[in-house]
Amino acid sequence: MNEPPASASIRYEAVPAGYFEDRGLRRHARVWSLWALGVGAVISGDFFGWSYGLEAGGFGGLFIALVAMTVMYAGLCFSIAEMSPALPHAGGAYSFARSALGPWGGYVTGLAENMEYILTPSVIVVGIGSYLGAVFGHSDAAAPLWWLFAYGVCVSLNIAGVEISFRFTVVSTLAALAILTTMWIGALQHVDFTRYALDIPPNPGATRWLPHGVGGVLGALPFAMWFYLAIEELPLAAEESHEPSRDMPRGIIWGLFTLVAAAFLTLVLSTSIPPGANALRKIDEPIFAAFTTIFGDGMGARLLALVAVTGLVASFHAIVFAYGRQIYSMARAGYFPRWLSLTHPRWKTPYVALIAGAVLGYAVALTVHVLPDERPVGAILLKMAVFGAVLAYVLQMVSFIVLRIRCPQLPRPYRSPLGVPGAVAALLIALVTLVTLFASDAGYGWAAVGALVWYLLGLVYFVVYARHHLVYAPEERFAVEQASPTSTAS
Repeated sequence: MNEPPASASIRYEAVPAGYFEDRGLRRHARVWSLWALGVGAVISGDFFGWSYGLEAGGFGGLFIALVAMTVMYAGLCFSIAEMSPALPHAGGAYSFARSALGPWGGYVTGLAENMEYILTPSVIVVGIGSYLGAVFGHSDAAAPLWWLFAYGVCVSLNIAGVEISFRFTVVSTLAALAILTTMWIGALQHVDFTRYALDIPPNPGATRWLPHGVGGVLGALPFAMWFYLAIEELPLAAEESHEPSRDMPRGIIWGLFTLVAAAFLTLVLSTSIPPGANALRKIDEPIFAAFTTIFGDGMGARLLALVAVTGLVASFHAIVFAYGRQIYSMARAGYFPRWLSLTHPRWKTPYVALIAGAVLGYAVALTVHVLPDERPVGAILLKMAVFGAVLAYVLQMVSFIVLRIRCPQLPRPYRSPLGVPGAVAALLIALVTLVTLFASDAGYGWAAVGALVWYLLGLVYFVVYARHHLVYAPEERFAVEQASPTSTAS
């Protein structure tokens, strides 16, 4: 198709010569780099964030929620493992939905994913500040300085080239897994499951297994997601992978298996030793607490906790990579301001998107930090990030089902063994999580307001401006010419 398609509601504009040359990426990643990127993006969930789920549901509620999240992510990961090599573009979720649901569906999905990837590093950077504050004895007032330092280092590494970025990801991911393995092995000699994991006082009529009843399971769902959230970022690296048709499915599935093992080992072992689940539900640094039990409250535990920050840094760095590519791909196609898609002339990295995402993420974290709310900053940001994530999951699963039904001719180098039933299961669990996200705890009002404002502002921008100034980028061309269920942009 030589001319960009147009309709009454969508218009494409011609771009000057050299537009795509100024927005080129460099291929580097292979299967182990992709595995490390997927695991690294998530591994901080074992170090920080999940313990808030003990407050919501107790050990039993969080455990059941984790089982549900494992089922959901299995359906999600196998589905995107099929879609990514079939649509090997940097757009990720936006690319899938654009091919299945048209420009409007692509934008709505991409906007949800944008919220997830901008806010997830904000949650992680709060965890980094908490760990470093616990190790060095700094007050909460110093936390924003740690956040600024972390953003500066990881954004700089991501700008400096895809090669150094992936190497750092591999090293930091392996180091994080080594730290967790140390904790798992050390915890074995202190395990007393009944005494510690079930020590949260139950509500009247409830049990020690479910101290807050069945409702506690629903309340724990967003926090159980933290053990897996962001592994779905891997398709964003498709244009930087040498062989996305072969390596992308392997990286996604191997990464998922790694994370499932890590999630259950971390939850069960860290709550089954002193100080116990009742204490952990109010602690931001559960792995530091475990090291204190295993090695004593001395320099050894503090040094290991300092090294444990590696896990948070691994995820922080990997998701900075993700939001950079996500903003880049949508800006390249005109859904976001086009200048955000410029890449560095030497290193071929989306440096403008990386800096812009850091500024926005830091600003949101700082805003929540100064709000008059007693709830943890990380928990508020986490709920906002999960809102974007589950909405993107719902739309990606709809996209998978639509592509299976309407585009059976689409070449699929890998096919999900779970097929449409797996996607439907993931879709239903994501919908339940979305509905109960804020209803389970009305106290997270700031998170609900923030997520709503973010989404509404994005929709207004698209309706008023962006839909009239789209660019015939690779995702757009592929969607219209090969995979779109309709032959025109509508």
